[in-house]
Amino acid sequence: MTESTSRISEVMAAINDRIASRALAPGDRLPSIRRFAAKMGVSPSTVVEAYDRLAAEGLIQAQRGSGFYVSQTALPPLKLAAAETPKARAVDPFWVSRQSLDADAAVLKPGCGWLPADWMPDAALRRAMRSLAKSDGDLLSYYGSTRGSSFLRRLLLGRLAEEGISAGPEHLMLTSTGTQALDLIGRFLLRPGDTVLVDDPCYFNFQALLKAHQVTVVGVPYTPSGPDIAAFEAVLAAERPRLYVTNSAIHNPTGATLSPQVAHRLLNAAAGSETIIVEDDIFADFEPEPSTRLAALDGLDRVIRIGSFSKTLSASARCGYIAARTDWVEGLVDLQIATNFGGPSPISSEIIAHMLAGGGYRKHMEELRRKLVRARREVAERLSRLGITPWLQPRGGFNLWCRLPEGLDSGEVAQAALAEGLVLAPGNVFSVSQSAAGFMRFNVAHMLEPRVYQVLADALKRTA
Repeated sequence: MTESTSRISEVMAAINDRIASRALAPGDRLPSIRRFAAKMGVSPSTVVEAYDRLAAEGLIQAQRGSGFYVSQTALPPLKLAAAETPKARAVDPFWVSRQSLDADAAVLKPGCGWLPADWMPDAALRRAMRSLAKSDGDLLSYYGSTRGSSFLRRLLLGRLAEEGISAGPEHLMLTSTGTQALDLIGRFLLRPGDTVLVDDPCYFNFQALLKAHQVTVVGVPYTPSGPDIAAFEAVLAAERPRLYVTNSAIHNPTGATLSPQVAHRLLNAAAGSETIIVEDDIFADFEPEPSTRLAALDGLDRVIRIGSFSKTLSASARCGYIAARTDWVEGLVDLQIATNFGGPSPISSEIIAHMLAGGGYRKHMEELRRKLVRARREVAERLSRLGITPWLQPRGGFNLWCRLPEGLDSGEVAQAALAEGLVLAPGNVFSVSQSAAGFMRFNVAHMLEPRVYQVLADALKRTA
C-alpha cells in the first residue's frame, strides 16, 4: 500500500468510526474538506478522494454546492467475522468448498482442489497481462462474443485434433468456467425430476450443481479402470438416466484412469439407453501420456466434452469450454447469451490463449508433472506411517484417494482437524451412496508442510 493510499484509508476509517459510534447520524453533514484535511493532517485532495470512495460505497452522498452528507441508509461497517463460513455446519459438498475458499492464508488446505500459488506460472501470467494491457479498447471494454475468443478456440480445436477428434469452429464454444459449462448443459438438457448418473465417488461439486437443477442423482461404483460396467449397465436399464457425468482422465477424487475396454462397453450401453455423456477433462494435461477419451471414441455424437485451465494455469483468470454436436452448441450459445449476455470475459480468455500459444505451457506442465511425481511418493510414504493407505497410485495429478485406519470416520476427522486450522476433504462428500466414510482425498501439493501431519495425527487420535 502506498503512503497516499494509506492516508486515504485513514480518512475513510475516521468517518466510518464516527458513523458507527453515531457521532454522525443519517442526514448529518460531514466536515468540510479543508477543515477535515487540517484536522487529519492530510492534503485536501486526500480528503476529496476518501469522500468520493465513501460515496461510491453508498455510505455518504454528495449534494451539489452543499457538501457531503451521511446516507439515510448508512449502517455501521460490516463485521467480516459475522460473514465467515460456520465451521459447525453439516459436512456436505458445500462444506469442503466453503472451508477451502474462505480460509485465510494461515490455514493449511490439503482438502482443496487446486495447486499452491507458487506452483503456478506467475511470471508468464504477468507477461500475458502486460501484453493485454497494451491491447485496443475493444478488448478491455466490450462484451465478449457469443462463442468466445477466436484465438483460444483455434488453439483448443488443435488440441482436440491431436486426440483424433474431428471438430470445426461450429462444435466449440467458450464459457466463463468449467462449472458454468456443466451448468449450461444442465439447463439445456435437463428438466426437474430427470435422472443423472455420476460415479460413486465423484467430484463433489457435480452433486452440488445437479442438486440445484432438481434432478435425481444416482451413483455407480467406480473401480481402478472406470465405472463398474455391470452396475453401470444395470442402472441404465433401471433408471434410464438422461446424463452421465464423469472424468475420464485422472478421475476426481480417485485418480483412476478409464481403460479402453470399459470405455467401449460404456459407450455401447449409453447409446442403447440414449444416455448423453458429459466428459469433464479438466485434469487431462496432468497425464504423462494420454489415455482413452470417450469424446474421441464417440466423435462428439452423444458425448459432450467440457474442460478448463483453472487447475493448470489460473483459478483467477478462468475460462472453460464445451465441445459438442453443432445443434447442441447452437442451443447452448443462445442459453449463454440469456444467462451471461455473451461469452466469457475477453480478458480472461485472451490471457489463457497467450499462455497456451507458446512453448511455455508445455514446459510448465512438464515441471508440474515432475514435482507431482515426487510429491505423491513422499506424501504416500508419510501417510502410511499414520496408517493411511492410497486406494491406488495415480498416473498423474495431485489427488490421493486414501483409506483411513479401520473404524475411523473421515467426517469426524475433518471436523477435528478444522479446529486446528487444517481443511480436509472427507470421503462421503464425494459419495452419493454415503459409503465412503472410511476414505479421505488428499491434495499432495498442499501436504509438504510438516504441520499437516502433526495436526492430522492428532485428529486421528481424538476420533479413534
